[in-house]
Amino acid sequence: MPITQTIQQLMHERKSVRRYKEGVAIPREKLHTLLQNAITAPSSSNMQPWRFIVIEDQQVKKELRRISNDQEQVETSSAIIAVLGDLEMYKNAQQIYDANFEQGFMSREIADLMIKNSLSLYGNLPEEKITSIVHFDAGLITMQIMLLAKEMGYDTVPMGGFDKVKFAEKFNLPKNEIPILLIAIGEAAAPAYGSSRLPVEQIAKYI
Repeated sequence: MPITQTIQQLMHERKSVRRYKEGVAIPREKLHTLLQNAITAPSSSNMQPWRFIVIEDQQVKKELRRISNDQEQVETSSAIIAVLGDLEMYKNAQQIYDANFEQGFMSREIADLMIKNSLSLYGNLPEEKITSIVHFDAGLITMQIMLLAKEMGYDTVPMGGFDKVKFAEKFNLPKNEIPILLIAIGEAAAPAYGSSRLPVEQIAKYI
């Protein structure tokens, strides 16, 4: 199925915006809808390891800026969506695959097999491997969040430059949840810079 013009436009119009109009509030229901749609993203074994903290409070954003390399957009954007990864996401296998069965996506036999395999596989992986998996899946959903935000009329910028240890301490994260990146969302106060791309002929091979 060909990519629609709308998707192409969103992909080309989405730019990383670092200057936002201050005092612009995004209705909570819009942020909720944004995340509700974004979680259709694929994930390893459908374990959906992403977790979110949506930071709207102005004082909290100001404090967060101090541990985010003093990036202006952390404070001036409408909200910060912190994307976290759950290192124990496999513990939700029962809930996930029971729902797959109940919604008619697979048989009870297959659901039970997937539950067993997920608990066995992910429960015995070393932490660095699990960490790699949740980072990969976080990248998939982050792109969906940014494209959906653009469709809603908001701009975004993803940020990995923040003190993750201090973030975990500030928001009292459980040990199984790790901060991965921050997404600023709001209305642009200045146009984003354009950016070039390497030609596809240079980076792709057809065999």
